[in-house]
Amino acid sequence: MVRIDGRLPDQLRAISIEVGAAPYAEGSALIAYGNTRVLCTATVEDGVPAWMRGQQGGWVTAEYAMLPRATLQRTRRERNGPSGRTQEIQRLIGRSLRAAVDLSALGERTITIDCDVLQADGGTRTAAISGGYVALALAVEHLVRSNAIEVKPALTPVAAVSVGIVQGTLLLDLCYDEDSQADLDCNVVMNSAGAYIEVQATAERVPASRFQLNALLDLAECGIRQILDMQAAALAAVLPNNTMSRVQSP
Repeated sequence: MVRIDGRLPDQLRAISIEVGAAPYAEGSALIAYGNTRVLCTATVEDGVPAWMRGQQGGWVTAEYAMLPRATLQRTRRERNGPSGRTQEIQRLIGRSLRAAVDLSALGERTITIDCDVLQADGGTRTAAISGGYVALALAVEHLVRSNAIEVKPALTPVAAVSVGIVQGTLLLDLCYDEDSQADLDCNVVMNSAGAYIEVQATAERVPASRFQLNALLDLAECGIRQILDMQAAALAAVLPNNTMSRVQSP
């Protein structure tokens, strides 16, 4: 099968990570998965949600938004609160990034990861998770450098990618046109230890076999390993060598 953009079935789109794209934030990264571009910023604030007070731990949460002209047609701003889709995506991002950090070492602080889609061509949630991890790692480093926390939190790198079945072919990192015609699409979130954080799979047209699902997970892991290496390289360019053991993929 010849893909729309000429890639091989097991090939990622061109991925780039610009660290420090929003200099006022405690951590930030502008990540691109092909034509999908997401600005991820991390904000550190004192305090935690009411239900967590007194537990001596911190919290990581996320918000997600798509700019009106991130798509071919203008999308109205969500002035009356996030839509169901937006809520589902930002909860996914939050769950994924909480799995990356030892919350007990943050103290009673909240790190909010804002993921703003500048341009959408499929895979916005997976790009947001991968870029959000870089922003989170930088925010944690900010806490360490400013002596705001005594114990350096353990970080386990997290990344995400989409896979799917289009016309019977298993594909890695679907663009919008591929995703819109997929028989099955799946978002996979993994950490650098090879553990799954979340798998979202839906058959839109043709049900998938167990063999196909296993093959999709293998394909996703191959892509995620590459993304983890890109995250580590982006962070290595700005973090001191003595901290890289906490943010580097194995």
